[in-house]
Amino acid sequence: MRLAGRLAAAIEVLAEIETRHRPVSEALKSWGLNNRFAGAGDRAAIGNLVYDALRRRASHAWRMGSDSPRALVLSVAVHDWGETPETLAAAFGGDAHAPAALTADEIGRLAEASPADAPQHIVANVPEWTVSRLEQSFGDDWVAEGEAMAGRPPLDLRVNTLRSSRDRVMKGLARFSPEPTAISPVGVRFPAGARDARTPNIQSDEGYLKGWFEVQDQGSQIVSLLAGAAPGEQVLDLCAGAGGKTLAMAAAMNNKGQIFAYDSERPRLAPIYERLKRNGVRNAQVRAPEPGALEDLAGRMDRVLIDAPCTGSGTWRRRPDAKWKLGLDQLAQRTVDQRTVLAEGSRFVKPGGHLVYITCSILADENEKQVAAFLAGHPDFAPTDMAAAWQQHFPEIDAPRKAGHGLLLTPRSTDTDGFFIAMLQRR
Repeated sequence: MRLAGRLAAAIEVLAEIETRHRPVSEALKSWGLNNRFAGAGDRAAIGNLVYDALRRRASHAWRMGSDSPRALVLSVAVHDWGETPETLAAAFGGDAHAPAALTADEIGRLAEASPADAPQHIVANVPEWTVSRLEQSFGDDWVAEGEAMAGRPPLDLRVNTLRSSRDRVMKGLARFSPEPTAISPVGVRFPAGARDARTPNIQSDEGYLKGWFEVQDQGSQIVSLLAGAAPGEQVLDLCAGAGGKTLAMAAAMNNKGQIFAYDSERPRLAPIYERLKRNGVRNAQVRAPEPGALEDLAGRMDRVLIDAPCTGSGTWRRRPDAKWKLGLDQLAQRTVDQRTVLAEGSRFVKPGGHLVYITCSILADENEKQVAAFLAGHPDFAPTDMAAAWQQHFPEIDAPRKAGHGLLLTPRSTDTDGFFIAMLQRR
């Protein structure tokens, strides 16, 4: 497919997402199944166009005076992909699969520079209602943080040190030009390319099948290390999900001690069994959500990890459609869920043990405010100095932004997804 056909396909997919309220990944998969003539390069390019349109939907719509799928894709082609109205017009004229010819109004709008006079939430590409909350998290830096959250994310891997080493993994993936991550000592990165760049199909690689590495954002690797799980400890991963942080902690513990992996929803746990086996993890025990499944652990754990349910605002680069769907009602529900799981998790921490609270959110409501509220109601817990914990693990790198008693990672500050972490010790 040529550029014009790819643009038309992206417009079609965005219209499908808009009219049928389908997740982006589903709409793209459906388009690929219905258009089997499209090669892997075509599908990657169309996916990039769709995601780029959603990441900066607000600023693209502002330029074009419309948030229609056509307007968004045309703006992406010019302002993100480096085309011009003239090159688009030429491409459209010679391709039977092209979108309709550019109108005079579209040509004029596409030729305009960035919308310097746009409201700040448009420049930051965030929902307007989040501005006050982003100001709480970032102060005067909130626009720059929002802009960074609208970029393309890299593909990061966590080397499984139970089975391999970073040098060995990088050598095995040399054909894809990997880079070591800047902060995580066990991370490998494939930077995001421009335009129609494709990310490598890592999960079909021999090293992945052997359990040498897992796909995991560097930010998730960092907070997993900061959690501090040590060999010989008894650890409860209370919201384990598919097991990404369980696997990371098992490697940090060198398979010594015990991790109890639990999640309140059984379907979320389903992938963990195969992943534990492939990674060679022997010190993790999965506890299915049955009545009384964790009662024998009460007051016994050295460390309880809470990867709390949250809005996922820290993952807006990867799930930009979620950014525009997020509302106050969802935020309110998540804060209730977080208070509940914090109170529940505290029951399992032994005296002297630690409660580790993590979110993939950049909103203070879900982060430092939750920790402050928990401490106010639980005087038997005290905050740990997270800046000191950071220096212990990453002594040559400055700690990221302090957020209350925790730390806040972001694309702008740490070149990761957005993550918050705080650690509370039982007196």
